Amino acid sequence: MTDSLPVIRAVDGGTARLLPDVDRPRAWLLTVDDAPQSYVDLDDPAHLEFEYQCRIAHVLDTLAAGAGDLVHLGGGALTLPRRMAAVRPGVRQRVVEYDRALSGLVREHLPYGGDASGITVHGADARQWLAGAPEESADAVVGDVFGGSRVPAELTTLGCARDVARLLRPGGVFAANLADGAPFAFLRSQLATFGAVFAHLALVAEPGVLRGRRFGNAVLVASGRPLDTAELARRTAADPFPARVVEGDELRRFTGSARPVAEDEAVGSPVPPGGTFRVGGV
Repeated sequence: MTDSLPVIRAVDGGTARLLPDVDRPRAWLLTVDDAPQSYVDLDDPAHLEFEYQCRIAHVLDTLAAGAGDLVHLGGGALTLPRRMAAVRPGVRQRVVEYDRALSGLVREHLPYGGDASGITVHGADARQWLAGAPEESADAVVGDVFGGSRVPAELTTLGCARDVARLLRPGGVFAANLADGAPFAFLRSQLATFGAVFAHLALVAEPGVLRGRRFGNAVLVASGRPLDTAELARRTAADPFPARVVEGDELRRFTGSARPVAEDEAVGSPVPPGGTFRVGGV
């Protein structure tokens, strides 16, 4: 993409905009219906602008050196896949993105090298793709699927958690971007749901979000084996916007009496308060 002019296009999920960053010559913000979806710097694919993506990247960076197969549920402009390809050459990445028109826009204006990069994009519904994916074929799964500013209901259930666990190899890790605010009914339900399937959980978020002072992102981390939470805490504490890692008894107290989500009880994540996660919104 050579001209630093905004691009506006109708995609399956609404109106997509690619907005140039005046401070970084080949960096772009992707929004859909004014909700920020991705930020990509074509000259520096390892650069991450969104705080929650930095936290997921820290989770992925704690994987063993031989962990070479990653799955991303939700693609957007492929920010995390680009970053992982840059810092871990040779990694194989499958990206599941429902919005084919959006994927076409990204290929056209924000090129990433296609299959030669190790990144393969599947135009599919994330839950349906999970159900048919080969068993034990991934070392890590990243969940970052949003319909507008909400996590779709079908990705919040006990069945979905089991599908993720089936896809992961022993010791594999799941990291999901979630959004909630006090009293955290949605976030607690997700901890209960994935805690019913995975033996080890952690939650990564800014202290202000955890204290209920504002609505925001929280990264849920789950695995069948113990997580390297000490290293994760060290990395997240050093970020420009430091985050806390909550686990063990503290996480169980936070989860409280929340129950796993059955298929017929599923709801999407809450609607963010006005102006949250929007560009030019109110």
